[in-house]
Amino acid sequence: MPRLRGMDIAIIGGGAAAVGLLDALTGADGGGTVTVFEPSAALWRGRPYGPDLDSVLVNAPPAIMSIRHGDPGHYAAWLGARGDAHLDERLGQPLVPRALYGEYLEHTAEKAVAELRERGWRVEVVAAPVVGVARSGRLTLRTGDGREHVADQVVLCVGGGRPHDHYGLGGAPGFVGDPYPLARTLEDVPPESEVVVIGSGLTAVDVVVSLAARGHTGRIGMVSRTGVLPYVWQRPGPHRPRHVTVERVKALLDARGEVTLDGLAGLLRAELADAGEDLDVLLADLRAAWTEDPVRRLRRQIAAIDAPEIGRRVLQETAHTVGPYAWRLLPEHDRDMLRGWFRVASGVASPMVPVNAARLLELFDSGQLRVVHGVTGIERVNGGFRVDADRVETAGLVVNAVNPPPHSVPQAAAALVSSLVDEGLAAAHPTGGVVPADPRLHVVGDLAGDGPFITSGIPGVAAQGAMASRAVLAPVG
Repeated sequence: MPRLRGMDIAIIGGGAAAVGLLDALTGADGGGTVTVFEPSAALWRGRPYGPDLDSVLVNAPPAIMSIRHGDPGHYAAWLGARGDAHLDERLGQPLVPRALYGEYLEHTAEKAVAELRERGWRVEVVAAPVVGVARSGRLTLRTGDGREHVADQVVLCVGGGRPHDHYGLGGAPGFVGDPYPLARTLEDVPPESEVVVIGSGLTAVDVVVSLAARGHTGRIGMVSRTGVLPYVWQRPGPHRPRHVTVERVKALLDARGEVTLDGLAGLLRAELADAGEDLDVLLADLRAAWTEDPVRRLRRQIAAIDAPEIGRRVLQETAHTVGPYAWRLLPEHDRDMLRGWFRVASGVASPMVPVNAARLLELFDSGQLRVVHGVTGIERVNGGFRVDADRVETAGLVVNAVNPPPHSVPQAAAALVSSLVDEGLAAAHPTGGVVPADPRLHVVGDLAGDGPFITSGIPGVAAQGAMASRAVLAPVG
């Protein structure tokens, strides 16, 4: 890359997205500054990967957890022999505690900072939140301590925020509004108490498995509107998509002048047909998620961890690799149809790891765990909580494990986002999040309002970071 002089880059947020961006910037020589604004103590780790219980695991194999875009072996190489102690025998892959993955992010960030400094950049971390950005020829960032910082390029890496309090229970004794870190929130939970976990997704799985790991003996209810559990990871296979690829989607666009769900389904049908499989069988399985008993479904998926069929494996991989590109080409009515399948789609794209699935099944079979769906309300009653659902539940403790929807604005970033919109630097997207309205502003992560409805995993964040780095360096380079 050419030598860049005098460019001042501001990165707002210091979690995984910022790490991917910093790593992607290291190829550029420069004489400017890179300033990272992160007020929390979890620098480089973000909310998900701070110190926590060992039962809180990375939810994907190493090959798709690399924060370096284009280098899928980067994380596995860092992990090395340490992964042997954390092997998920059913998956055949190491699944380490998230705190250990946080060490990987820290190491990658610190190495990137050192390399940037060697190449002439001045790198600084400011432990204060950015609460506003104004146009002043260049861009002026105002931090919560009243100081101002000037930048030429600004990248938002603010993360996804915290769970929403859908039932207005905030402040009630016995209500845990944000479960992480579980080492703190579960520390004083009486082992014999009845616990209700709001949600049935991956965060809820973390809570239930961690309660069990701490020796909890009381009954646990996973309560949600749908009662749909995530799918279970299957053992990775050798198949690499040949039809469901970005190149084939581009060819579809060139040939038909549009990309529709029917067109994408045709690519998937061809992919499965080459393997001797039928798309209609896969679609029937997806539709059954709404009605099939969740325990029976979980048992069936655990039995299929080693199954040879490629259908779900292809969906899991391409949801993150092809999905973001295809999403932007779909007509709005097709997007709306997919949004209606959010719960199932997210469960396929981000399944639970087999070791957690097996533990859930043990808890279901023992009668300690149950799934309750059709929840319409939760209220504080007589020193405990009452859950109104298909059957009434009561509990002494409620843990909120409902993740914020994609593209939602984190509460801590609300003032900043309002400032960006008011200044005309960004525009609110109709389905949530923001889109840049100025070429000097860039968004990495789920705050990007024009992205797909499935929450970004590490591969998506790494890809966005690499793309943002190219855009940031383009004005001078």
